[in-house]
Amino acid sequence: MENKSFSIELEKNPKISIKVIPGHFSASNTHSNHYLDVSRLKSNAQVAQDVARELAVPYLTSTIVDAVVCMDRTTVVGAFLAEELFMHGIMVINAGSEIHVFAPMSNVNGKLVFHDSMLDRILNKNVVLLVASISSGRTLNTAMECLDYYGANLVGVSALFLGSLHKPQREINALFTSEDIPDYKLFSPDKCEMCKSGQKLDAMVTSEGYTYLRGHK
Repeated sequence: MENKSFSIELEKNPKISIKVIPGHFSASNTHSNHYLDVSRLKSNAQVAQDVARELAVPYLTSTIVDAVVCMDRTTVVGAFLAEELFMHGIMVINAGSEIHVFAPMSNVNGKLVFHDSMLDRILNKNVVLLVASISSGRTLNTAMECLDYYGANLVGVSALFLGSLHKPQREINALFTSEDIPDYKLFSPDKCEMCKSGQKLDAMVTSEGYTYLRGHK
């Protein structure tokens, strides 16, 4: 699969790109015919800073932000996003403000929670939710439910990639979308065209990356 991979560049900033690997991939709630590798956007500090600059645009002049809540190990991007939002500028609404950046944790039941010491940074605060990739919408919905439970005011959702099976209930500010990937297809497992045609799975996907199945390198 790797030898068939290709890159997609962001038109506005070619330094920002994602690696795309064709194949038959299975995540917890979806199957897809491409794997989108956004790890470089999350871990390379220089690239993450460029990513944050692009993600900040919808909020700079119009949205008060108190916190950036990060899912899927996007904290590096989240920190740079906060920096972009509070930088000094005539039209920057958060200039000089204090913006917190943090991530929820999972309890023993798999529910997202925040430490009690963090509650004063969430309750009635304006929060931007940052996620790496949206496909089934499960991670997004779980995070939104968590923020609602803790009394946050969700003022925006940003994603590195949006390829959702269902139309999101609210606007998503995404860096890349499925429309940027030629012939990108996403299925629920019971409706996967590749499975129905007998095409074997190549790899299993999690938020950490993918793992080849035996015999499918």
